[in-house]
Amino acid sequence: MDDFHLIDKAKQGDLSAYSKLISDHSPIVERFAYQMGNHIDDIPDISQEVFIRVYRFIDGFTHAKFTTWLYKITLNVSRDFKRKESQYSKRIEKVMNEPLVESSSAPHVRVLREEEDRVLHECLQKLDEKYKAPIILYYFHEKKYEEIADILSVNLSTIKTRLLRGKSLLKKLLEEAEKREGTING
Repeated sequence: MDDFHLIDKAKQGDLSAYSKLISDHSPIVERFAYQMGNHIDDIPDISQEVFIRVYRFIDGFTHAKFTTWLYKITLNVSRDFKRKESQYSKRIEKVMNEPLVESSSAPHVRVLREEEDRVLHECLQKLDEKYKAPIILYYFHEKKYEEIADILSVNLSTIKTRLLRGKSLLKKLLEEAEKREGTING
């Protein structure tokens, strides 16, 4: 069953169709949210919020490309989550007067960390979001320039420029990381 058929059925209240949409698209949402720099432990919460928003706003979905709409929602939820997390972390640090430590004991951490090269991921996270998002969408999610422009709500020439500049910045970061690794291991 294609996405449009599932969406139509979900709009009519068919929960099994909605469930199928979730199972089909959860891996994309989780991967994109992780690549955008969210903590691995937060990915299930972000994914859940994305699909809650899909459910709430599915009646307003037009027959545009569903995955484009899904990427937009995931990007917005990720931004919201980072904003909330930052505020919460500052309050906790103030109360506890010590930095928070990221937990990485969950079994799904290993799977996602194996999927992406650690150094590349760390370098990607150092990029400004305006460069990071287009690079991730183009290279890891194989989106076309037009789709990226639609997802990020910017014009096509801006996407091309950001990809070019982002690749250049990423290359420099990777070279620096390689030099540091060589110094440490050499």
